[in-house]
Amino acid sequence: AFGSATRFLHRDGAALYAASCAGCHMPDGRGAQGAGAYPALAGNERLDPAGYLVTVIVQGRHGMPPFGGLMDDAQVAAVATYVRTNLGNAHR
Repeated sequence: AFGSATRFLHRDGAALYAASCAGCHMPDGRGAQGAGAYPALAGNERLDPAGYLVTVIVQGRHGMPPFGGLMDDAQVAAVATYVRTNLGNAHR
């Protein structure tokens, strides 16, 4: 999944989701409860404004680590687009 110790190799949004998001938010995007609370991405209306998700991916939020240093702009856009248009979401 990593091209180096500090960068993701994948370019495809689905592959990036599987490598960087699915471990906490689950493969189906339904989130999880356990040692921490991982919010659902599936059917999540908070993801409607595209800039919100991009900011969260790049800067992190609460317990989520920032991925801005691990992905270039195209990768961030690819995974954000994947999340916003899959997993039960139809944000444009």
